[in-house]
Amino acid sequence: MTLAKALDADQRADALQQLGSGELDVLVVGGGIVGVGAALDAVTRGLKVGLVEQRDLASGTSSRSSKLVHGGLRYLEMFDFALVKEALEERGLLLTRLAPHLVRPVPFLYPLHHAWERPYVGAGIALYDGMAMTGKYDMGVPKHKHVFRKQLARMAPDIRTEGLHGAIRYYDCQVDDARLVMTIARTAANNGAHIATRTKVTGFLREGDRVVGVSARDLEGQRDLEIRAKVVINAAGVWTDEVQDLIGGQAQLDVDASKGIHIVVPRDRIRSECGFITKTEKSVLFVIPWGQFWIIGTTDTAWDLDLAHPAASRTDIEYLLGHVNTLLRDPLDHRDVIGVYAGLRPLLKPMRKEGEMGETTKLSREHTVANPVPGLVLVAGGKLTTYRVMARDAVDHATRDFEHIRPSITDRVPLMGAWGYEARTNQRVALSRSSRLDVGVVDHLLGRYGGLVDEVLAMIHERPELGEPLPGAEHYLRAEVLYAVTHEGARHLDDVLARRTRVSIETPDRGITAARPAAELMAEALGWDDAQRDDEVDHYLRRVEAERQSQLMPTDQEADEARVKAPDIV
Repeated sequence: MTLAKALDADQRADALQQLGSGELDVLVVGGGIVGVGAALDAVTRGLKVGLVEQRDLASGTSSRSSKLVHGGLRYLEMFDFALVKEALEERGLLLTRLAPHLVRPVPFLYPLHHAWERPYVGAGIALYDGMAMTGKYDMGVPKHKHVFRKQLARMAPDIRTEGLHGAIRYYDCQVDDARLVMTIARTAANNGAHIATRTKVTGFLREGDRVVGVSARDLEGQRDLEIRAKVVINAAGVWTDEVQDLIGGQAQLDVDASKGIHIVVPRDRIRSECGFITKTEKSVLFVIPWGQFWIIGTTDTAWDLDLAHPAASRTDIEYLLGHVNTLLRDPLDHRDVIGVYAGLRPLLKPMRKEGEMGETTKLSREHTVANPVPGLVLVAGGKLTTYRVMARDAVDHATRDFEHIRPSITDRVPLMGAWGYEARTNQRVALSRSSRLDVGVVDHLLGRYGGLVDEVLAMIHERPELGEPLPGAEHYLRAEVLYAVTHEGARHLDDVLARRTRVSIETPDRGITAARPAAELMAEALGWDDAQRDDEVDHYLRRVEAERQSQLMPTDQEADEARVKAPDIV
């Protein structure tokens, strides 16, 4: 069995103890994709590193994306070639070396509505593939192909081909974004980083003008602590402006929150071998294969309400349904939607005079690193695919005055589960026989845990009942709930149903039936009594109801008011 450090209650307690004693080289604030990436980058340079997150890993933007690892085809039209090239190189690196167990190619069709689009779009996609081919890691992603109307009708019977001039099929990659974040965090911890979730930064420690750490509160233990560090990297995403307010003075970064929503529908509602992508008047519409489902997104609208729980309104959902239905023979309606989620993109904008506004769709996705006061580094902007570059740049900037600092090596550090993935995949039939699980179930586990699948199978071997499906979410095993607690840092029911698994968006009842069986499994690992277990279930049900109500509201303001009625459990 692979020996690997677990993110569990003991690890968190030890991390809090370590954070509160002595001085760190680097403290990272924020447990999203950039924060965990920075922690991994710093700790693999030999530095003493800590990370604090006030909620759960990936509880914000980094679990609510389109779940794509891609170059950003639309940025070619903006002539942002450098960003696309960088992202394509990172796509290849993740697919071939860093996370082959989590990242996989996915085909898309780009429907052509006019004859002139074939040479125009075809040239753009050929450039896209060509830029990928010039990188060092362009393996495993098939190249584009022109598709004509009859071929399109065979490949995607439910796409309305009348009026179309065929399509172009091309490939990008996808990933479960929350699992990617958790896996990076676990890799950082395995290399020595001290990671504490449910730990809120309440202020900065200062010596003169210099930041020398933070004051923080353990929200579960209800105790305060001071964490001292040579430098603090703040990777707060859409909370960047709030962090700048904590330090006072002139803001160096101006970050807009742009809301993007996605809906989830059953796979059998759209017959197609591929996903598809098309432009809308405001953004890009993706229809993305996702196991037994399709993810349809996204919107791009300014958001200035609750940052922790952005809400999807009925207007948002109808916008997506309206646009996807222009492509479908059999239109979707609200009854087909089994899951909805909304996230906020942190978009950098040029510093403007007070009162001036800009359109979020025109803002850059490139990242910026700033140093507003000595000892504090801010990193913001960017996109999921280029997290490693953002993290590297932030650590480079933060440690520029350190002596004998090593260069970044994260392009050569496979994430946990990558080692052994290919070998275990080749043994999938043998694993099926020895575990008495169907080959399809073994494939599911390999796609989530990679070479760490042995840890999950060992739990099932010791307790065979854990190999049974989770009631209400039969495409997950009971063992996956328990493993999320004992190895993946889950502390609450919402962590498991919304992020370690995707039960909250992959079941028609949004996980209501699965909530109590999952909570009972978690209770034995976390030592919950009956009252706490019931409180966890009640909180989850209230969260689901609040989200359902918000999705009936016509405006953002009304949707936000409905959603915030179910606050976080901690």
